[in-house]
Amino acid sequence: MDDQETDLFALRIIAENRRGVLRDISTVVAGHNANILMIHQEIFDSGPCMGMAELYMEYDDCSDTAGMFSHLKEIPSVKEVRAVEPFSHIFGTRVIIIGGGAQVAQVALGAVNEADRHNIRGERISVDTIPLVGEKTVAQAVDAVARLPRAAILVLAGSLMGGEISRAVDRVRQAGIPVIALKMAGSVPQHVDMVVTDPIQAGVFAVMHVSEKAVFDINRVRGKEF
Repeated sequence: MDDQETDLFALRIIAENRRGVLRDISTVVAGHNANILMIHQEIFDSGPCMGMAELYMEYDDCSDTAGMFSHLKEIPSVKEVRAVEPFSHIFGTRVIIIGGGAQVAQVALGAVNEADRHNIRGERISVDTIPLVGEKTVAQAVDAVARLPRAAILVLAGSLMGGEISRAVDRVRQAGIPVIALKMAGSVPQHVDMVVTDPIQAGVFAVMHVSEKAVFDINRVRGKEF
């Protein structure tokens, strides 16, 4: 575990679902000089906490963690405060695969096998897949990749992609996330960083690029086809 990981912390808060709760929590966190890096909030729709809010927060640079937790518990709407392991320490860097079902499955096969090889040696690389059909549906999913926490690379797996999907690819790349595409019909292959014919190899390439230990760098083969 490197220095960046050791300086990252996370907490989970269960609180009442009402106006002003997030304001009260963030005020306490800011008062202890904690730098909030990510916040995720959702409402329980089942179980003993149904109707309550769950807030997950990653932060660093807290001047007094024990004092911050104590003050958070003093907020009337807060029911539970607990330190948890940051998602980046558990699931790590994310490889995202979007496209047709059969192609997605084959890319995922290569990505999961390669990620397993790296994770056994201490890395944390996770693989997320979703098979989708339709230009609008796929384009929306591609655009959303830029908003996903820890998403580091996107693989587009399909037989035909273009139009709005190509424009979404441009936006994702502008956000700093490289894109690999399978060799396919349509304009998408002209908009990505690299085109790969074999879906299994595409998954392997994606994981090798995000790995801290692999020697492959997509920036050195940008625009090429394999």
